[in-house]
Amino acid sequence: MADHVGAIDQGTTSTRFMIFDHDGAEVARHQLEHEQIMPRAGWVEHDPAEIWEHTQTAIKGALEKAGLGAADLAAIGITNQRETTVVWDRRTGEAYTNALVWQDTRTDKIAAALTRAGHDETIKRKAGLPPAAYFSGGKIQWILENVDGVREAAEQGHAIFGNTDTWLIWWLTGGPARDGRDEGLHLTDVTNAGRTMLMDLESLAWDDELIALFDIPKQMLPEIRSSSEVYGHTLADGPVGGEVPVAGDLGDQHAALFGQACFEPGTLKNTYGTGNFLVLNTGHEIVRSENGLLTTMGYKLGDAPAVYALEGSIAVTGSAIQWLRDQLGVISAAAESEELAGSVEDNGGVSFVPAFSGLFAPYWRPDARGAIVGLSRFNTKAHITRAVLEAVCYQSKDVVDAMVADAGLELDALKVDGGITANELCMQIQADILGVSVSKPEVAETTCLGAAYAAGLAVGFWSDTDELATNWAEASRWTPQWDDAQREAGYAQWTKAVERSLGWIEE
Repeated sequence: MADHVGAIDQGTTSTRFMIFDHDGAEVARHQLEHEQIMPRAGWVEHDPAEIWEHTQTAIKGALEKAGLGAADLAAIGITNQRETTVVWDRRTGEAYTNALVWQDTRTDKIAAALTRAGHDETIKRKAGLPPAAYFSGGKIQWILENVDGVREAAEQGHAIFGNTDTWLIWWLTGGPARDGRDEGLHLTDVTNAGRTMLMDLESLAWDDELIALFDIPKQMLPEIRSSSEVYGHTLADGPVGGEVPVAGDLGDQHAALFGQACFEPGTLKNTYGTGNFLVLNTGHEIVRSENGLLTTMGYKLGDAPAVYALEGSIAVTGSAIQWLRDQLGVISAAAESEELAGSVEDNGGVSFVPAFSGLFAPYWRPDARGAIVGLSRFNTKAHITRAVLEAVCYQSKDVVDAMVADAGLELDALKVDGGITANELCMQIQADILGVSVSKPEVAETTCLGAAYAAGLAVGFWSDTDELATNWAEASRWTPQWDDAQREAGYAQWTKAVERSLGWIEE
C-alpha cells in the first residue's frame, strides 16, 4: 500500500492540500487564500470556480513539494467550511451564483418567518438546529427565489446543491458528463447534511417535512453517505495525476474532533479558525441542549452506528483579527496581533464584541452587531487589539459554560487546535479566562488530519481509532495565571459589553 494519505481542507478563507504519513505527521502542504466577496452589509460570498481552481493548484503544489505522485497516496479525504452553499448546473459545472457563505445573513428573514410560523420546534427536534441564517436550507431557498431560472432548472433536474465538500467531490470524480465519461459523484456525508436543517438526525436521511418547509425540490440534494468509505476515485487526468480513492468526508469541525482523537463520549475540543467551534462527543446518544448549543453529528464510520455531538458555534474569532488587518489596517499581518496586544498589560477598559453576523451560540441573536465599548482618550490600538484577542476567549468561555451545564462536565483541560493557537498570548488569555489548562497537540492542523484519518480508515491504511489515538501528543500547555477576582471582573465587563451589542438590528 502507498505510504501517505492526502487531505483537502476547503476553508472559509483558504484551500489547502496536506499530505500525512502513517504516524499522522505532516509531510507537505500547499495553501491559497480566496477572495472574500461582500457585495453589501451582511452578505458574504465566495466564487466556487476560484475554489475549485485553487484546490487543483493546492493538490499539485503539495505533491510537488513532497516529491510524490498519485501512486504514493492510499486515499484522499475532504473537509470543508460547512453550510456554505453552492448551486450549479450539472450539465456545465457552472454555478448559478456565488456561494453563499455560512457567515452570510441575507436569509435571516427566512429563519425568522419559520420561527413566527411555529416551525422552530419541528426543526430543532428533527435536525437538532434552530432556524438561523447560518445553515444551508435557507440559503438554498434564497437562491431558488432570487436567482433567475434556478427553480425551473432544479425542477428539471439540472440545478443541484452541495456544500463545498459536495462541489469538490463532484469535480474530483468527473464533473460534467462528457466524452463518454460519467458525471461526477453528487454526494455528501452525514456531518455536512446535518448542517442544512433538512436531515433528520435519527434516520440520517433527508426529511420530506423539513424539505417542504423550505420549498426545495428534493432532486437537488446530494446522496447522504457515511464519513469514511470509498465513494469513488479521482480522475486519471485530474489534478492528482491518477486514480486515488476519495474515501473521507467531514465538515471541518467534525474533522477537528476526529483529528484530536476525541473518540470517547465526554471528550471535546475547541477549534480556533475563522470562527470558533467547541464540539463534545456524546457517543451514540442524541443530547438535546438546554443552554443554546447545537445538537449535531460527530461522525459516522462506514456501517458503524453514528456518533453524535453537542456544538457551540461562534461566528467571528479569527476573522476579527483579519478585520483588524484588512479593513482597519491596524496590523499588516495576523501574527502582529500578539506583539501589539502584548505591549499593554490589559485591555485598558475596552471590550470588543465581534457580532458582525449577529451572535451565535449560546445567544442566537441575529439582531446583535459588532461593538467596541469602554473607550477613553487613554486607549490605543494596542488596547483594541488585546480586546479582540480577549473576545475570542470570552466567546469560548460562553460556550464552555453552556457545554458544562448541558453535559454535566468537570472540565480540567481544554484541547485546542487551529490557526489562532499559534498566538501564545491568546492561548494564555484563554487559560486565564477559563481557569483551566489549555492543551495544544503536536499537529495543530487537526481539521486536515481528521479528514486524512477518515479516508485512511476506509482503505485500511489505519486499522482502527485506537491506532489513531496513539498518534496524538501534546506540544504545548498553558496554565491559568489570573486569580478568581480578576477572572470574575473580566467576565462581568464582557457580559456588560454583550448586552450593549444586542437589539441593534430591527427586523
